[in-house]
Amino acid sequence: MTSELGEILPDAQGEESSTVGSSSSAVALPALDRFGCGYLVVDDQGNIVEANAAARLILGEEAGLLEDLDQLTKAFRRLIARTPNQPVLGPLSWIVIGNKFDAPLVLNQAANVTAHGTSVVMLLDLDAHLRPNPFLLRRMFGLTMAETRLALQLASGDLPADVARNFHLSPVTIRSQLAAVFAKTNTSRQAELVVLLDRIALLP
Repeated sequence: MTSELGEILPDAQGEESSTVGSSSSAVALPALDRFGCGYLVVDDQGNIVEANAAARLILGEEAGLLEDLDQLTKAFRRLIARTPNQPVLGPLSWIVIGNKFDAPLVLNQAANVTAHGTSVVMLLDLDAHLRPNPFLLRRMFGLTMAETRLALQLASGDLPADVARNFHLSPVTIRSQLAAVFAKTNTSRQAELVVLLDRIALLP
């Protein structure tokens, strides 16, 4: 019996493909977590057989905490069901889907990637912010714990006033911490700091 998802994710016979089990793919797919990019390995019946942490977080927005692959598959099917015009996904097709909070998601099928008919589907939440590794951030710039926390909150899209309110700190304290972060990272504006943090977030 062919599932609804199986019809949307067709067999891509005859197209160039790589093998998920290959050494290059085995390294490349898990590394997508560092870019905030989710991946799903989907079998020819439309069932998810593998998912990285980023994909679980994205699909978790659909149904809360997802503990097993069956739950992930159901959440993914609900996501697909909201796709405009139910497009057929291919190796180079990208579409934008709104999640239940109306944040945009990019969905891509990387074609048939194994001899057993499984496909890799890429998920990217365009509304998400990458966060650098806090330990790496502290080592690189010599930030204190408080300065690191402030930097991470700014990288997530918060404003200094938000951080002050959420952590019950005075605006004076936040301004002092922010000045220290600027000095240690050789930046002078919040936008410049966020760009730097986005780049550092790509590091392992």
